[in-house]
Amino acid sequence: EEIAGLLAETNVGNETDFTVPENKKPYVIMVVGVNGVGKTTTIGKLASQFTKKGKKVVLGAADTFRAAAIDQLQVWADRVGVSIVRQEMGSDPASVAFDTLKSAVAQDADVVIIDTAGRLHNKVNLMNELTKIKRVMQKVVEDAPHDVLLVLDGSTGQNAFEQAKQFTKATEVTSLAVTKLDGTAKGGVVIGISDQFQIPVKYIGVGEGIDDLQVFNKIEFVDSFFK
Repeated sequence: EEIAGLLAETNVGNETDFTVPENKKPYVIMVVGVNGVGKTTTIGKLASQFTKKGKKVVLGAADTFRAAAIDQLQVWADRVGVSIVRQEMGSDPASVAFDTLKSAVAQDADVVIIDTAGRLHNKVNLMNELTKIKRVMQKVVEDAPHDVLLVLDGSTGQNAFEQAKQFTKATEVTSLAVTKLDGTAKGGVVIGISDQFQIPVKYIGVGEGIDDLQVFNKIEFVDSFFK
């Protein structure tokens, strides 16, 4: 009850399904997080879940800092069967985001998921870049992004905390996805981060498979500790 109480402050956390608000179209999710936490994989799995629900999804490859990131996102787009907007490595991320939203609106898409670069070595640059991406997106969809989803690797414990701290300073994070929770004791980090940063956990990754991304349900989650 105590743990559920901690989560209750930030997490509605009773959802069991992948949904987006009907009154926002396209619903724009900007995904942030350092490299290696499972960001691109999370985007791919999210795209897969929304597609299964009959939603039309468009991905934006705005992590133009790494060629691998663009290619990896392309692989997911092909695998899930969704369209992707990409430019060359080194292009302006904001321009990719702009093109993605333009394309999504033209296609009458339901959900847009924008990948962003995960560099943390210079917070000022990161902050400026994320702010610019947001500003440029708002030229197309005025209240975008509707969700800024921070992806954290749950198996890194204290490190995940540090990342949450840095990213919440750099941009306004509205929800969390915690990946790599396929061990038993690792889930505790979810409670701590959610409580400390007062940001709801929306998704948890519990394995490698395409369906191993789950909507975070705090009741099931807390129960799993005591089973």
